[in-house]
Amino acid sequence: MITDRWQKSSYCQEGDACVHISTDPDGVHLTDSDAAQTIVTVTPAAFTALLEHLKSL
Repeated sequence: MITDRWQKSSYCQEGDACVHISTDPDGVHLTDSDAAQTIVTVTPAAFTALLEHLKSL
């Protein structure tokens, strides 16, 4: 399910809690560096909708 290829958010600064993302054909996986055991998986369409909403704020 989860790949070993996690990418850290470009907005993350050293020492901060950071969002990490990983993708595979089935979905987009998100985790937080403070809670690395918790992984949220969404469809690519849902992730795109989330990003569009955040950009509109």
